[in-house]
Amino acid sequence: MTDTALPDAAPAPTESPFRRIVSEFAESKLAVFGLVVLAVFLAAALLAPWLAPQNPYDLAVLDILDARLPPGETSGTGLVFWLGSDGQGRDMLSAMLYGLRISLFVGVTAVSAALAIGAFAGLLAAYVGGRVETLIMRTVDIQLSFPAILLALILLSLLGNGVDKVIIALVAVQWAYFARAARGAALVERNREYVEAARCLGLSRSRLLLRHLLPNCLPPLIVIATVDIARSITLEATLSFLGLGVPVTEPSLGMLIANGFDYMLSGVYWIAVFPGVLLTIVIVAINLVGDQLRDVLNPRLKR
Repeated sequence: MTDTALPDAAPAPTESPFRRIVSEFAESKLAVFGLVVLAVFLAAALLAPWLAPQNPYDLAVLDILDARLPPGETSGTGLVFWLGSDGQGRDMLSAMLYGLRISLFVGVTAVSAALAIGAFAGLLAAYVGGRVETLIMRTVDIQLSFPAILLALILLSLLGNGVDKVIIALVAVQWAYFARAARGAALVERNREYVEAARCLGLSRSRLLLRHLLPNCLPPLIVIATVDIARSITLEATLSFLGLGVPVTEPSLGMLIANGFDYMLSGVYWIAVFPGVLLTIVIVAINLVGDQLRDVLNPRLKR
């Protein structure tokens, strides 16, 4: 009787990193809820020209007689102000949709630019070392020693008002966070075998940094970027509230809150309260997503 060899068992399928991240992220119902809320708000901001009952930037459709109408009132033209109107007669629901659009645009654009600049600076400092690293990291240390809001106020006092000016100021005060995180991650990766192999193949410095080091340093940067979007939106709202942010003609959520603050004592609460509630929900939702991403991408920090 001859022995028959049993076939080798098939190797267990390995789960892709993307599926693992998605499955672990879905374990937190709060994070999934925050992601759904963000998706709804993002869709509402993108579709604001079609969803808003009124164009709050079109002076031809505004009527001063509709100013400070309470929620649910109807204007002379038959438009129902479901969330009331502000001091210029703008529909608050329309103004909030457009304001959310500007706030999200400022936050995402500023963080994306700060991530690109800071990641490149941090990778360059870790890979090159020497005087280049000393110069970059001392600049980062000096900047991080000052409050971000103070530096942003100084920059905007010099640059003036405007959405583009706010983005420049936010990039200038936030790139250092990404530079420090990128340098720390790159210091761990720069002596790995794949980096040595890339050096032996004679790859250029830029290709080695962008094609090999950067992808392996992205997880902590993504976590910081997610949380920094909420921070950027909060900073922009603070600057706009102080009168140094976006112009009155293109109000963000922070500017809408500032416009309604003067009416609070007279009982016209909706002009400031409704944008403030929306801003709070956006910030909380982004933080919920960022906290779960931190736990998934860096399990050592999991609470």
